[in-house]
Amino acid sequence: MPVTTHAPAIKTPGNYLNDVMTLVKAKNPAEPEFHQAVQEVFDSLRLVLDRHPEYISAKILERIVEPERVLMFRVPWFDDQGNVQVNRGFRIEMNSAIGPYKGGLRFHSSVNLGILKFLAFEQVFKNSLTTLPMGGGKGGSDFDPKGKTDNEVMRFCQSFMTELCRHIGPDTDVPAGDIGVGGREIGFLFGQYKRIRNEFTGVLTGKGLTWGGSLIRPEATGYGCVYFAKEMLKTRKESFDGKTCLVSGSGNVSQYTIEKLLDLGAKPVTVSDSDGVIYDPDGIDREKLAWVMELKNVKRGRIREYADQYKKAIFMPTDVKLGYNPLWNIKADCAFPSATQNEINAKDATNLINNGIKVVAEGANMPSTLEATKLFLEAKVLYGPAKAANAGGVATSGLEMSQNSARLSWTREEVDDRLHKIMIAIHKTCFETAETYGTPGNLVNGANIGGFLKVANAMLDQGLV
Repeated sequence: MPVTTHAPAIKTPGNYLNDVMTLVKAKNPAEPEFHQAVQEVFDSLRLVLDRHPEYISAKILERIVEPERVLMFRVPWFDDQGNVQVNRGFRIEMNSAIGPYKGGLRFHSSVNLGILKFLAFEQVFKNSLTTLPMGGGKGGSDFDPKGKTDNEVMRFCQSFMTELCRHIGPDTDVPAGDIGVGGREIGFLFGQYKRIRNEFTGVLTGKGLTWGGSLIRPEATGYGCVYFAKEMLKTRKESFDGKTCLVSGSGNVSQYTIEKLLDLGAKPVTVSDSDGVIYDPDGIDREKLAWVMELKNVKRGRIREYADQYKKAIFMPTDVKLGYNPLWNIKADCAFPSATQNEINAKDATNLINNGIKVVAEGANMPSTLEATKLFLEAKVLYGPAKAANAGGVATSGLEMSQNSARLSWTREEVDDRLHKIMIAIHKTCFETAETYGTPGNLVNGANIGGFLKVANAMLDQGLV
């Protein structure tokens, strides 16, 4: 009896993406942020796989969602009372196809494997868009520096780096700061790395200016986000002049977003922290911004104190039962979500659109839910997704790495000029890629596809590794 053989069924790109997504959810249960980040990229890649079936046969997607390495370790340390405390440390080395792993360290009680995998996955494509040779990674700990003394933070950082130092290096993996990791923490981490490894090298970025840091690095994410928004406005022949802007958060990104908005003639009116929102109808000018910087960076105070200092400002406390954030229900032209992931839900997006928002540029990582993103795109809002709009921070980290390698320090003007040109180039890549793949103006597709192609082609060139 003759045996019949059937050719394997060729999957459509849609079926293939659905199958890989099902696999991701099965292999990474209870990691909703990671699922969300992967889904957002996959939604854009349907347009690519029709033209590039080689990515399917080489199983690029199955490989790109799997970290090259995941490190998880205990971090024991003594508090000021002499009690032993134990935290958990992580480093996700996601993809090194185009350069050494690069991405921040986050110290916050919410840190877990799923959140860091989402951040590392996003970082791969963000770093690809910067035009610089950097792979993607992310790390951190569930340690929260808030309320800890400098000595407690130092002892934690030293214990954390004692384990991490064996896995990182200037040509292997170069961490930086993120939420809860600023100049103080980078200093303690760098000092411990130097002590153990006996080498002064560019192993971390965000360093102090006198020991290998770069000018403009603290400002870079905020400045870059505004530069990106400026390019978006140019496509409609508009500028920031006189535009009212909503900014969430009150950390590094928010502070320098406000500073650059003031430079360009805009009127920022909000800041926030986990306790609530400040709305200042008169606008946050340079004097008020300096006060916020002193409050947050030096006194480490809470944003509600702003309303005590400036009587016309209104403080709206956080109310989780509300279902929306009152910050996004204020009439304005531009929004800069710069606090944390998923801070804009569908209700917030609807409020922004109803209040006539023209531009949304994401300073935080994935601050809009998938539903909110869809609403912005349907409403034809100029929407700059995080992996493009906030890439200025890691781009300037890359410039810090370049300066370290050359044993040089560039001037403030030179670094700012390079940052500005990189943000213009990122916008151009996103804008042109969106047009090439038939979705003009959709910078989500432009960013996802533009970032993906460079990494995927490098993976094809380097064989099955």
